[in-house]
Amino acid sequence: MYVKVNGVRLYVDIEGAGLVPDGPRMRQKPTLLLLHGGPGGDHSFYKPVFSALSDICQIVYYDHRGCGRSEDGPHKRWTLAQWGDDVKGLCDALGIDKPIVLGTSFGGFVAQAYATRHSAHPAKLILVSTAAKVDFQQIYEAFERFGGAEAAVAAQAYWSAPSDATRAVYRDICVPLYSARPKAQDRSWMTRAITRNETGVHFNGPHNEHGRFDFREELTGISCPVLVMAGDKDPITPIAFSETIATSLPRELVQFARFGECGHGLMADDHKAALQAIRDFILS
Repeated sequence: MYVKVNGVRLYVDIEGAGLVPDGPRMRQKPTLLLLHGGPGGDHSFYKPVFSALSDICQIVYYDHRGCGRSEDGPHKRWTLAQWGDDVKGLCDALGIDKPIVLGTSFGGFVAQAYATRHSAHPAKLILVSTAAKVDFQQIYEAFERFGGAEAAVAAQAYWSAPSDATRAVYRDICVPLYSARPKAQDRSWMTRAITRNETGVHFNGPHNEHGRFDFREELTGISCPVLVMAGDKDPITPIAFSETIATSLPRELVQFARFGECGHGLMADDHKAALQAIRDFILS
């Protein structure tokens, strides 16, 4: 379905009831709002893995503006501030109070924009394979470490000068390195996904907002519990990025989950352990 939010129609899908029978009463389950990566991707990579959590929460999937099935709106509003405000706007439109917001990769950037701009709104925050500040030199070094010189060259070519051509090479050479366990990875999500290159080219790279944003200081004002999750073999958001997020947050609110021998796609590399960490955090 489509929901009008801040002037654009966002594609939204909802899994599971919010109110469920519980003996003599109806019980309200928490709402888990999933923010997909990209930018320019869609929510489909969360399916069907996250269905396993529908017993404890209602799950809301959606595509960011300029992504997937959602409308573009003005390209000048493809900013983290706007994407973050869209999270709050979507919750207002759907009547969602105190959501648990999970953002993966670029979705984690959006989750931080939302949570720092609307700090009283989320009940909990889950940041998966993401960054508060991007250091591109660390990314190039990580790709060389995990994929050799060819991967480092392809990564630097795309991130330093995003275009359809450099993105195509990057997709072929670097994206397979997102998984540290390629034999266990089901890559069918890549063919299912709607990919919008123009959104990635607009945002990505050190000369665009990707290279400018910095949430480290603002994270000190977060007032809800936060789970930070990262794999130690992640080339695109090296685990040091997640460690920086954890140290930037109030110490009493943060949990840090490190996944050994896992890459950027925690759900692909170890979905059982990743889902268990999320389940425990939701129920805590």
